[in-house]
Amino acid sequence: MAEAKQALIFTYGTLKQGHGNHYLIEDLIRQKDSVFLGAHVTHQPHPLVIGPYGIPYLINLPGHGHRVKGELYSVSTRGLARLDELEGTSIGHYERLPIQVYEEEKGGVSVAAESYFAHRDFGERLWERRGKVGLNEFGEKEGKGYVSRDIRPQESSIIHDITFFVTINE
Repeated sequence: MAEAKQALIFTYGTLKQGHGNHYLIEDLIRQKDSVFLGAHVTHQPHPLVIGPYGIPYLINLPGHGHRVKGELYSVSTRGLARLDELEGTSIGHYERLPIQVYEEEKGGVSVAAESYFAHRDFGERLWERRGKVGLNEFGEKEGKGYVSRDIRPQESSIIHDITFFVTINE
């Protein structure tokens, strides 16, 4: 990889292979800013729900939901900045937090990584809005419901749309 400092990032949604935002991971791999480390699963159950525009959200409520399947990548500092930008960490869309994962095929020892969780300002309300029912994987079927940023209404704000979504029928 291009830089010595690296982070382990667990992806569970649109950044995974075959999904809408994987182009960014592919670009990072080409630039030697990321390396695929394999299929992994969360050590503890976490809620994984679908929000507005088919966007997947991991909720920081360990012990609820399911063990979530995803992919683990080693990412350089430069690559991490690009992921943070995509995930909207500076605007309160997602926050990058620690998580323990293990290799799906081998099981065994868990690894300390980070993942992008729904921001704390709306995460738990999103879980409640979804009836506290989550997924164990963002798969092909769920991926078909994802609306990419470039075809969403240009005048909308994702934070506004999420806030509206979680307050319907409150």
